Amino acid sequence: MMDWNQLISARRLGMEAAHPTGMDPRSEFLRDYDRLIFSAPFRRLQNKTQVFPLPGSIFVHNRLTHSLEVACVGRSLGNRVARSLTEKHPELCHTGVEEIGSIVSAACLAHDLGNPPFGHSGERAISTYFSEGKGRELYPQLSETEWNDIIHFEGNANAFRLLTHQFNGRRNGGFALTYSTLAAIVKYPYASCYAGGKPKFGFFHTEAETFRTIADELGLIRFSAEEEPLRYCRHPLVYLVEAADDICYQLMDIEDAYKLKLLTLDETISLMMPFVEEERRARVYETFSMVTDHNEQIAYLRSKVIGILIDECADVFMRHEEEILSGTFEGSLIKHTGERCRNAYKHCSEVAVGKIYRSRDVLDVELAGFRIINTLIDLMVDAVTHPEKEYSRLLTDRVSPQYAVNAPTLYGKLQAVLDYLSGMTDIYALDLYRKINGNSLPAV
Repeated sequence: MMDWNQLISARRLGMEAAHPTGMDPRSEFLRDYDRLIFSAPFRRLQNKTQVFPLPGSIFVHNRLTHSLEVACVGRSLGNRVARSLTEKHPELCHTGVEEIGSIVSAACLAHDLGNPPFGHSGERAISTYFSEGKGRELYPQLSETEWNDIIHFEGNANAFRLLTHQFNGRRNGGFALTYSTLAAIVKYPYASCYAGGKPKFGFFHTEAETFRTIADELGLIRFSAEEEPLRYCRHPLVYLVEAADDICYQLMDIEDAYKLKLLTLDETISLMMPFVEEERRARVYETFSMVTDHNEQIAYLRSKVIGILIDECADVFMRHEEEILSGTFEGSLIKHTGERCRNAYKHCSEVAVGKIYRSRDVLDVELAGFRIINTLIDLMVDAVTHPEKEYSRLLTDRVSPQYAVNAPTLYGKLQAVLDYLSGMTDIYALDLYRKINGNSLPAV
């Protein structure tokens, strides 16, 4: 059984010997939040696709606005759970449990930092370059562990690397975030060798020992120590981060789809209203009808549904606290909500797949992104594996020195390429693609 007293730790990765001076009125976890907000990788999220193409005349969500909204929902979820925990376990007062809202909020800010350009198509382009494309010829030169890392390239694992890896010119410990915040972003706390047929894992081979240190410090439950030494149960707060993400992406994608006319007003209302209890719908409709602007009507309804799901997910967490702490809880919090919310959420997911994620605009972004990333990774991999070529030198010279493209091992070189590509915004990747292909030249 995991212990809340151990799970909440303000120790900072890479700064374990440091002690708070007491001069800063912020908690250590609020400092995590602020470090992330002011970081360059976080700012770059404003030019990374969430689902729909980056906005023209109609504003839709990008990775940055999505992350900010997830952080808000995560804070509410965390504060609600923290209050319930201290009521249920008075002995946990003043132990750090009160900070759960701040920890979850910071982890929510960071959860998408490792995603490459062009949404999930960017992840698939990277993985399939090695599993299906020209990258397959590198297989004999890599260990099985290294190969699993790159053919299952995962934004979640890349976020953990971005936050913890000591890139060239960066101080030890990456962002030097607290152990609890770092553990709360690892949705799949195991190495790539345990991913099976799914491209889901929590950390690359290079960050395995870092995660082991964090997990052991926080008392995360490990599966069979002999057979599966790098497979752990989730930190309990991961469930809250996941729930905040599930709530936001589902509802905000539907709202964006309405603005882009992929869904009608009636369709959007019919998706959101079933979340509301039958006896409350008349009151919601009454308030709804007082708003004349259709966009504001949907925004009002969306806010009501978010509030309902926050309450439901917090209740699920508390009902299943013992299972979560023992590592036996299965599935997401959303899947354990009441029948009304569970069915409404499932219906939203089904409609989203059919009318949103397979819409022409979304598919066009994925197709373009796939081609752009595939071209860039092909050229960069060739450059780092054949540095003697003149064209290779030209390409690697434009890469920031923080990326170790001259690493002594092939795996190190490939990771440097993936670090470079995944850090790009959509616009930067497109611009580089055009320049490399001779479709545009720098302005004179």
